[in-house]
Amino acid sequence: MTTLPTDDPDDDFGRQLTTLPGWREFVSVSLSEPMAALTKAEYDALEAESQDAYDDDRLDHHARLQVVATSTVRSTVTCGRRLIILNRGAISARRGLIVSGPANTGKTIALTQLGLAHELQDRRRHPGQDERIPVIYITVPPAATPRMIAAEFARFLGLPVLRSSNITDLTEAVVGVCTKARTGVILVDEIHNISLMTRHGAEASDTLKYFSERIPATFAYAGIDVESGSLLSGTRGDQIAARFTPMATHPFPYNTEWKALVAQMEANLVLHEHKRGTLTRLDRFIHTRTGGMIGTLSHQIRGAAVDAILGRTEKINKAGLLAVDLDIASRRKRPDAGR
Repeated sequence: MTTLPTDDPDDDFGRQLTTLPGWREFVSVSLSEPMAALTKAEYDALEAESQDAYDDDRLDHHARLQVVATSTVRSTVTCGRRLIILNRGAISARRGLIVSGPANTGKTIALTQLGLAHELQDRRRHPGQDERIPVIYITVPPAATPRMIAAEFARFLGLPVLRSSNITDLTEAVVGVCTKARTGVILVDEIHNISLMTRHGAEASDTLKYFSERIPATFAYAGIDVESGSLLSGTRGDQIAARFTPMATHPFPYNTEWKALVAQMEANLVLHEHKRGTLTRLDRFIHTRTGGMIGTLSHQIRGAAVDAILGRTEKINKAGLLAVDLDIASRRKRPDAGR
């Protein structure tokens, strides 16, 4: 069984995707077996301490409920793997991928699932070679400078980032480790934090381009409404637009795929009294309340599951869904979402 995360700050650091230990834990969790669900009778037969431990495991399970392979995730992984293969023989001007769309539409999920697919394939092709680092995942800090970008790479790799470290020192160290470790995919999230309208933003963009020229890897970006932002403006933007394939995320309409998403999330619930099919019968209500946003859908169902365990109801119904407060954006768009 998985265990509930502790309050140890070092453990928290180890779970960050923007560190190599955190990324490897993310991959490890994806390979773990689904949580074994006890029947109500088996649960009741446990001693109080064992029940508490099992409940903690269930809370942890619902806190990171299984990722559902949406059409966007599948398209991103398919396109990304195609680019990875095409880039194998490229000397320069490698092509990349940009996942773009409104907030809360699954951009980070799509990006990390691409990285996960590549990591697992690399492990199959090179078993036992733990020194390899197939994937790097970083996020772009607000108002990023070139040094800040290089520092994010270095921190992921566990390289020292000293006050005296200049951009050249950091860049050379990162390139050296990535080349030696055979890094094949570099994921850059929150790319909308780079604005080509500012000097620092333009220079940060140039730094990423320099990394892409020095490291023989496929770069994949994700950000909010990238195509309508400044990242693709001007001469620098034209270069990015010419090399990157767009992949759009969007709210899901109420259709067969939406119904399948709700059904899959319901199938992953580990609750003693929940009747399968309850949420699928409410899928239209859930769509209206969440606006078809995959992030809001996940938050609502996982939050209701946590409440069901803590409140000992062990089931999710319409009242339980309504008890979960939605994000501000959802409430602004749908003032009646809380009712």
